[in-house]
Amino acid sequence: MKKIILAIVTCLFTGNFVSAQFIDTSDDRVKTYLDIPFKQIGTIKPKNTIEIESSNWTIGCEVLDRDYARFDAYKEYLPVLGVKKIRLQGGWAKTEKQLGVYNWAWLDSIIDYAVENGLKPWLEASYGNSLYNSGGVGLGGGIPITEEALAGWDRWVEAMVTRYKDKVTEWEIWNEPSGQTKEKAVNTPERVAEFNIRTAEIIKRIQPHAEIAGLAMGSGSDTIYLDGFLKVIAEKDKLDLFKWISFHGYTMNPDDAYVGQARLEAVVRKYSDKLMLRQGENGAPSGYCPDFTLKNYNWTEISQAKWDARRMLGDLGRDTESSIFSIIDMYYITKNMLNIKGLIQSDITLKALRPKIAFYTIQNIASVFDNKLERIADFKYKVEATESISVFGYCNKTSGKQLVTLWLDENIPNNTFETQMVELIIENGNFKKPVWVDLFSGRIYEIPKANWGKTGANFTFRIPVYDSPVLIADQSLITIEPKEK
Repeated sequence: MKKIILAIVTCLFTGNFVSAQFIDTSDDRVKTYLDIPFKQIGTIKPKNTIEIESSNWTIGCEVLDRDYARFDAYKEYLPVLGVKKIRLQGGWAKTEKQLGVYNWAWLDSIIDYAVENGLKPWLEASYGNSLYNSGGVGLGGGIPITEEALAGWDRWVEAMVTRYKDKVTEWEIWNEPSGQTKEKAVNTPERVAEFNIRTAEIIKRIQPHAEIAGLAMGSGSDTIYLDGFLKVIAEKDKLDLFKWISFHGYTMNPDDAYVGQARLEAVVRKYSDKLMLRQGENGAPSGYCPDFTLKNYNWTEISQAKWDARRMLGDLGRDTESSIFSIIDMYYITKNMLNIKGLIQSDITLKALRPKIAFYTIQNIASVFDNKLERIADFKYKVEATESISVFGYCNKTSGKQLVTLWLDENIPNNTFETQMVELIIENGNFKKPVWVDLFSGRIYEIPKANWGKTGANFTFRIPVYDSPVLIADQSLITIEPKEK
């Protein structure tokens, strides 16, 4: 069995011991009980980030500013995951622990590693600093409001953008201001809008070509808050400061998120035909957790991987940039609890223990869906299924060959692998040698001639589907690692 051995670099001065982590690259790297009546010909061959020019995906590397995770523990997993962007939080409180003195060493090492390994940092200016007695220092905190704190914030933002302007071009402003509770009166949409304008103008003054995500709303459906925020931005004629409005829309069934997302889109269109929505943080736990979003449910690694895959491809099918939360389990010291939404298992020591199933599933998706593909906007198809099903079509920009994603979307992802046969008719198809691909495991199968046919420009397929995304793809669009003998 082939494996890539990742040597995790040891920082000797910290006393951490050397550990070896393994990423399985065998064709049986993900165990599955799928019973597919086709011949397996191989698995998806993962791509390193340096092999991918760009894609729709971001992987969350948050909470490093509060030491709930440790970058050095997992950094060598990032290039082999294949996701091109990482989301980071700047950490005012971690950087300025003495008034007017900035220590950037912790963030320098992260951003330098990312850039050197083909990763693009998306850096959030977020959370307050207790030195200024204004502005919450963690999730749910109020924005700075005193003159002293706002002046300190301005100086820190200016210093951060000046320092990283040659390595970071994408920025975000304050995490989930709408989600805080005890300081609700502080984070009104109007005040948050003013704060976003103030911060974005500093960024743009130093880096005119910066691309900025505003709001980072901790909801996927709060149209009232969004409208109040955008109303101020529009009245002050500052919409052009922002490229995106980012939001975090967690739902038990990932496909239920798009009802709320459509409503957010309608609010954005009231004010701008250029501003885009960006899904900035989403992911499911890998087990039962009594706190955090999507809590008190018996998640497993199986349902986590299915959930993440459905959300990623649901976003892609709606032309929405998409972020997976997160790369590793995070130990929230203030709660004495692990947030187990990571693709890598960790513990309270913050070590990277092993990749979960979702790591491999997302690795498969990242290897297939890059900027060489484009969504077919007028994709025409007919499908016969007994349950609600999501279907999206894509084509290679050069060859025109096609790929179709399908999954049953009616329910919360479950832990079984029961499939149903569906008939799919694709109008104006373009397939030379179609294959069936299970993104959960990465396994690739021939589609027997008895299960597909062509009439004129239309293709008919009879193929299995389940509650995790599968592909019908022209074989030329998939990099295949042949099945081991």
